[in-house]
Amino acid sequence: MLITVSGPPGSGKSTNAVQLADALGLGHVSGGDIFREMAAERDMTPVEFNEFAEEDPQIDRDLDRRLREIAVERDDVVLESRLAGWLAADHADFRFWFDAPLSVRAERIAEREAKPVDRARTETERREASERKRYREYYNIDIEDLSIYDAAYNTARWGPEPFLDVLVATVEAYDPEDDEGKSPVEGVVYDF
Repeated sequence: MLITVSGPPGSGKSTNAVQLADALGLGHVSGGDIFREMAAERDMTPVEFNEFAEEDPQIDRDLDRRLREIAVERDDVVLESRLAGWLAADHADFRFWFDAPLSVRAERIAEREAKPVDRARTETERREASERKRYREYYNIDIEDLSIYDAAYNTARWGPEPFLDVLVATVEAYDPEDDEGKSPVEGVVYDF
């Protein structure tokens, strides 16, 4: 089984993807971890690295190619990244989108990164604008189009344990005989 978890920064992707993978006995691969490692190698913050990536498209392409390869070649994994659902396309058994209001996401990021909420909010808005522009330019992906996802959740509505229960119940309730078909992922240019 291949499950993708996507969403904006601070939406709970990483936390919930790890917990979902553990609950289902699957592996976990995080695009955010890979991206942050790439930023640290260049002695940059993720925000700085995002802006740098605007000038060097090969950074995104290298990361996204790696995530696409994982989606195509591996099973029994929860693949988590902003573009995981798009990159996995029809290889994914489930594509989840997580979100939360910007104010909630900024508070989560501020707590996680030990910075003021206002700064986290400003950096998040800059990062999202940067990513939205690059995804459209590189791959013809409209990150705001949620039609490819099997389920979209506002993670601010549940605590961690009840939300994990919701995710596990969603996966366990799946019956292939009742499946009318995956939402197609069309128009994406996988030009890595």
